[in-house]
Amino acid sequence: MGDRDHRGGETPLDAVVRERGIDAPGEAGEGDSPGGETAPGDAVGSGPRIARVPADHDHDTFSVEGIDTDRREGLLEAVLRDVDGVSDASATRRNGTVGVHHDPSLSRGALREVLESCGLVVASGDEAFESRRAAQFASARVAVATLFGLMVATPYIAVLYPTRVEWLFYDPVTVQYLQSILDSSMTTHFFINLGALSGIAFLVACGPVIRRAAAAVRDGEFTNEVAFVGGVVALYGYSTLTAFTGLEGAVHYDLVAYAVVVATLWTEFGVTDTATDPASSGEPVAEEIPDADADEPVAMTGGGR
Repeated sequence: MGDRDHRGGETPLDAVVRERGIDAPGEAGEGDSPGGETAPGDAVGSGPRIARVPADHDHDTFSVEGIDTDRREGLLEAVLRDVDGVSDASATRRNGTVGVHHDPSLSRGALREVLESCGLVVASGDEAFESRRAAQFASARVAVATLFGLMVATPYIAVLYPTRVEWLFYDPVTVQYLQSILDSSMTTHFFINLGALSGIAFLVACGPVIRRAAAAVRDGEFTNEVAFVGGVVALYGYSTLTAFTGLEGAVHYDLVAYAVVVATLWTEFGVTDTATDPASSGEPVAEEIPDADADEPVAMTGGGR
């Protein structure tokens, strides 16, 4: 934002408060308000403020940037409550949201103008909703990939890996016991659980990647995501055939789970932007930048280069 707090200079929010003649609520440790007074309703120890919101009033929520102190929360709420038609307002700097109860005759655009006049950057309603939803889904995918990956890895570490690398274990009796478990009828239920866990983790955590890969295949393109999804599907299919048919080989549901975890963490914390899903939006991934010099006249000189 670049706006400084009142200790370093007046911000646009301070200017709006001063112009409207609003008595800003005092905040502990934040200094005095611009008018030097504290509103009686907001004084410390006066108890919670009770707002009476008419039943026919609408409620709008805005996603904003620039509320970085408790003092600015109070100032912004005071400014919004001073607007004609507003019955109550609340600002939360923790998640950057502002909620306003207002008369239906007061448009969302008018409230947006008030917020922008206070020096705040206001996201559009659709953009704010999409950003919150994308962040929630991204967090859920990371949780699913991590938890399900651990649930798949634990049986492999405890049972399967010791039988595959026997030379790491000095007790042949333990290895023989684990091998007898795998040779019993319990193996079917064992692999059913592992297959279900790794498959669900792949479908849920890598959902956007799968959709983008499918879109690339429909367009006849071969991308890294197409190769990743194809490799995971092939590995999952091979492991399923090995586990439940007479096909000889090792069951690699663990590799499926590891691939899902790595891809999900890389997508969330790496270089890929997960705010939007190109496969699910009607907008192109990237637009061609027009040539800035295409329409400008070229000076023709006799001797210059």
